[in-house]
Amino acid sequence: MSGSATRVRLLIVDDHILFREGLERLLAAEPDLEVVGNCGTVDDALAALATRRPDLVLLDADLGSGRGVDFLSRARQQGFSGPVLVVTAGVSEAEAVRLLARGAAGIFRKDDSAQSLARGIRAVNEGKAWIDQRQLQALMASEAAPRAPAGRFSDRERAVMRGVLDGLANKEIAVRLGLSESSVKAVLQQIFERVGVRTRSQLVRIALERFPDLL
Repeated sequence: MSGSATRVRLLIVDDHILFREGLERLLAAEPDLEVVGNCGTVDDALAALATRRPDLVLLDADLGSGRGVDFLSRARQQGFSGPVLVVTAGVSEAEAVRLLARGAAGIFRKDDSAQSLARGIRAVNEGKAWIDQRQLQALMASEAAPRAPAGRFSDRERAVMRGVLDGLANKEIAVRLGLSESSVKAVLQQIFERVGVRTRSQLVRIALERFPDLL
C-alpha cells in the first residue's frame, strides 16, 4: 500500500460533486481510510491515478459523459492494479456483468450506509469481493444463459453485439453504425435466435465468456 501502512488511499470518481464532497467528509471519520482525490470524468480519473496514486477507487457506474466500464478498461491498460469498488444508485444485470467482467471488485448501492461502505472498502482492499445483496439476488435470479454454438458472426452482428456490450440502446447502436433502428432490432433478433437466448443480459454473459475480443 502506498502512503501510510495503516491507511487506504481512496480516489472517488462520480459526476455529482455534492455526492463526492459528502462522501469524502463521511469517510474522513474512518481512521484507516484517506481520500486523496475526487473527480467527475473518466479522463480526470485516469490522470488522478498517476498524480494521486490511490490504493483503491470508488467508481460510479454512470458518469454522465462517460461510463464506469470505460474507466475500468482504460485504468487496467494504464497499469492500475488496485481494486475498484463500484458505488452506484443501481445497475442492470447486464451492466453488473460488464463491470465485474472488466475487473470491478464489487458493487455497492448508494442507498446503503456509510458504515457499510467502509466495510466494503476494507473487504475489497483485502482482496475479497463485495456485491450488494439485492444486486447479487438479481444476478442469481436471472435465467442462466445457454452456451453459444460455434460459428462466425458477420461484421454487422459483431458490431451490434459490441454496442450491446457497451450498454447502448438500439437507437444508439443505430446511430453509431449508421443503420435504421429497425435494422438493429432485426440483427439483434437474428443473434438471439442463433445463440439461443431471449434477453440482452443473457447475450452479454455469452459474449463475455465466449467472445472476449468484443470487449
